Amino acid sequence: DPCLNGGHWTGIGCLCPPNLEGDHCQFAAPTINITAELGPSVLMVTRVTNRNFSEDMGNASSIAYRSFVDEFSRMMDRIYQNVSGYGGIRVRSLRRGSVVVNYKVLLHPPPGDAPATSLAQQAQELLEATNAVAPSPDCSHPTGRCSVSHHRPGSGQPSPDRWLSSPELCRKYAPAGYSQFYFPHRLGNSLLCVTNCTLNVPGSINCNGG
Repeated sequence: DPCLNGGHWTGIGCLCPPNLEGDHCQFAAPTINITAELGPSVLMVTRVTNRNFSEDMGNASSIAYRSFVDEFSRMMDRIYQNVSGYGGIRVRSLRRGSVVVNYKVLLHPPPGDAPATSLAQQAQELLEATNAVAPSPDCSHPTGRCSVSHHRPGSGQPSPDRWLSSPELCRKYAPAGYSQFYFPHRLGNSLLCVTNCTLNVPGSINCNGG
């Protein structure tokens, strides 16, 4: 297996953990955008009825888990593409029955002077979009996906300025073994986790891929 840092060989290339890159997952991403992670969110639970849960899907570092999450994320991006302020999803856990996905939907405010949409309205839009792909009671839609449970506002809310400037903030999002190299950097309305190898930030150096 030529893959490093927890990457898995798929037969044609390495499937890298989040925020790692390179042919062999040998490099940490120079920039991690965590703006959406700190904004409002909605927690959702959805059942995937055309897949069966396997034991290794309970391990977030396994290839089965990451392959499923990648496929599920792409599907939900298509389903939620017209939801106000949609900013992607983050899967929190998988469990049995066929596969029950506990995930967080990241939201962001509309740009400029566009009218704001309340979190409750966004949550309702998300639920309607999810249910629209499985209109029948037995979830027999060809996608095999249906909403089975609940939604509620998540805990992701804007943090105090002191926390936003703390290096501790980036440790949660940095790849394993690289957290000490990242620090927060504000760019306009965005909050990034960067390293000294990130171009165009204070103190940056030319790392030449090293």
